[in-house]
Amino acid sequence: HGDIILRLVALIIYVVAAASDWLDGYLARAWNQYSPLGRMLDPIADKLLVGILIAALAWDGSFSGWDMIPACTILFREFFIPGLREFLGNTQVVLPVSWLAKWKTTLQLIALAIVLLERIVPGLGLASDIVLWVAGALTLWTGWQYLRASWPHLVADQP
Repeated sequence: HGDIILRLVALIIYVVAAASDWLDGYLARAWNQYSPLGRMLDPIADKLLVGILIAALAWDGSFSGWDMIPACTILFREFFIPGLREFLGNTQVVLPVSWLAKWKTTLQLIALAIVLLERIVPGLGLASDIVLWVAGALTLWTGWQYLRASWPHLVADQP
């Protein structure tokens, strides 16, 4: 019983964090309020929220062995693409965030919420697996899009 209460508290904190991140982005766009600091911190906050929750869910056994495939795919992409952006920043190449990448983040957040809910609401296992695997596939696809777009700059001769 205590585990369910703790899981519910974690879910509430997670949903509030994810919703506040969405609200922050929505208000920034609606009011045209952007700052260099906000542009830097927003993707970091997304990646921390997703990465820390994946680590916690892996640690407590919420993921099956098969679920670790999309979970690790998500983690790999979430670290690789910012590293790629950092590397390309030195070459003045900009990789804009695509609308599909924004949906990728949304689907990741939803998938992880469902994984959290699995131990609270019985019968969510299949839905949880499907959404997690779709999020993993979308994550892999958007990572491939960024890699493909940056490839000419990665293999070009540098002065």
